[in-house]
Amino acid sequence: MPSLSFSPLVPPTVLAGLGAAAVVLMLAAIWRRGWFAGLLRGVAMALMIGALANPALVSLEREPLDDIVAVIVDRSASQKLGPREEQTDNVKAEVERQLEALPGLETRVIDVSEGDGGDGTRLFGALGRALADVPAERVAGVIVITDGVVHDVPPSAAALGLTAPLHALITGERQERDRRVALVDAPRFGIVGRNLTMRVLVDERDGPGTARLTVRRDGKELGSINAPTGQPVPLTIPVEHPGPNVLELEVEPLAGELTEANNRAVLTVEGVRDKLRVLLVSGEPHPGERTWRNLLTSDANVDLVHFTILRPPEKQDGTPINELSLIAFPTRALFQERIQDFDLIIFDRYANLTVLPPVYYDNIARYVREGGALLLSAGPEFAGASSVARTSLGEVLPATPDGRVHETPFRPEISARGNRHPVTRDLPGSNSNPDDAPDWGTWLRQIGADVSGGETLMDGADGLPLLVLSRFEEGRIALLLSDHTWLWARGFDGGGPHVDLLRRLSHWLMLEPALEEEALRAFSRDGSISIERQTMADSAAPVTLTAPDGSVQTVTLEQVKPGLFSAIVVNDQQGLYRLTDGTLSAFVNAGPDNPRELADVFSDTQRLAGLATDSGGSVVRIDSGNTTPTVPRIDLVRAGSSFAGNGWIGLRPGDTAVIRGVRELPLGVGLIGLALVIWAVIGAWLVEGRRRRR
Repeated sequence: MPSLSFSPLVPPTVLAGLGAAAVVLMLAAIWRRGWFAGLLRGVAMALMIGALANPALVSLEREPLDDIVAVIVDRSASQKLGPREEQTDNVKAEVERQLEALPGLETRVIDVSEGDGGDGTRLFGALGRALADVPAERVAGVIVITDGVVHDVPPSAAALGLTAPLHALITGERQERDRRVALVDAPRFGIVGRNLTMRVLVDERDGPGTARLTVRRDGKELGSINAPTGQPVPLTIPVEHPGPNVLELEVEPLAGELTEANNRAVLTVEGVRDKLRVLLVSGEPHPGERTWRNLLTSDANVDLVHFTILRPPEKQDGTPINELSLIAFPTRALFQERIQDFDLIIFDRYANLTVLPPVYYDNIARYVREGGALLLSAGPEFAGASSVARTSLGEVLPATPDGRVHETPFRPEISARGNRHPVTRDLPGSNSNPDDAPDWGTWLRQIGADVSGGETLMDGADGLPLLVLSRFEEGRIALLLSDHTWLWARGFDGGGPHVDLLRRLSHWLMLEPALEEEALRAFSRDGSISIERQTMADSAAPVTLTAPDGSVQTVTLEQVKPGLFSAIVVNDQQGLYRLTDGTLSAFVNAGPDNPRELADVFSDTQRLAGLATDSGGSVVRIDSGNTTPTVPRIDLVRAGSSFAGNGWIGLRPGDTAVIRGVRELPLGVGLIGLALVIWAVIGAWLVEGRRRRR
């Protein structure tokens, strides 16, 4: 419809002044010559002022735009329970069919899966992204197909920026049963060798009040209890080893429950050691003694006890004990009473000079057999008659000295087996090509020995064994057949990775999981499971992967480094995955430990009720009694504050359009305007002239 517009030829203040003058002249004419003459003069002046205002009729060429209807389809995990997925598909098809039959509508269908990180169903974030390019006045309505388990419901329609009605079509059944187990208080870290306390909740609807709860660690059952439902239950679980401890809590299913997916909760507890206690016993002072001490004291997690034997028996001079500035070596306390308190014992160039009686070497050997760790850094004394290898400790050592001391420069090299072992593989300065020598500094002395067991990881002068790692019953031993690591620390001839080497040795001895030579590990990240197999063998066996739903697949591993094989598997389920290659087993939890999506899986009409009512919409539970769910009729409602009724839901179409062109017809200029002004002036002149003649 055309509209009237003005484009004044003079400033508005001038028009206002002319209008005021015209009113005064019109009133004067009325007073002197009567109403008719005055009004006729006023009309003439008004037409002249109107001509200066430059009026025009404007007509817009408008092209109507289709209104937008957003259909949000919930595809989260809870929507796959029971008949909900089939209901959702049927409701979606019916809604699309009805919307297609309505004129002037554009339908945008958005399928929303569960968000990453276990943050639950987030439908309205997806809605905002889908309508980001649409003005609010073009949105005719929003239809949400969901079970009502939504975790990002805004407080109001205004907070959502929605001016159209929102209708929620709820899938699921009215009466549902379910039981779940949830982690109420679950620590992420635990001290190795101590108990971990956690609280677990078993919750259910329409259940008997108690449920059987089973606890497993790394796939092994620890026990089970009858847990009361509806209240937190404390559990005490020992942390056995450093690294990931995968705890699995499973509650027996409830008869006829909605899903068993939330009957299991998984928690990964990182086992950490509490103040690693290390005993360092040094022989006579030498240049490398400080190297060991600096390394161990630089680690805040190490509690170091260090003794140096400065007064061997042959140097006793009869000085009274109370006049010595040095304390007596507490051999009995260390090697008999408290030896089991230490995680690692290091002998640094220590010689058997009868400071330790034979029974103490027996204690050290027993300490190793029962799971202790021993590191021996050998010097020239190891090749002589005072070697500790000639005591009962020699039974646990992987090599015996041959009596020779090689005083010749050499560069340490990683052996073929060492290239596979995580202690020596990829040491800084080592070349990726095993045929090339590492770019390390020179050592000047090596002790000859005959290796009888373990793994030789490094070679020295003339290819002789330099570093040997061994296991003896439950314990571990490392034998370093040179006392010249300190040359690397001093930067001699370019130096070398003494810190990395000695630290890896210490950590391997103290059961660091990342340094195990035979290990199967799995990590969950970015929607996939990364599998790693560390082995000293030339090949790795395929891994059998069991998903949370019980499905099994065989995964072939490929070598990425010597001794390290890996593969990546896409995971499409959340929960505990089990891996085994026939020898080793591993466990990994995909997704959050306590998924929000499965915390409450009951179909719900209340979460969206407030938002729907605030927008003028409605929440309707789909009648699933029939094979085909009954979907309300969808109508267009152009006026009113309520957009729902018995058996129908409404959309509010807008009146948006695009301006394609503008037509303008001036009224104050041209023949029409000129004729009107002339008519008014002549009419006023004739009337006033007639009154004068009278």
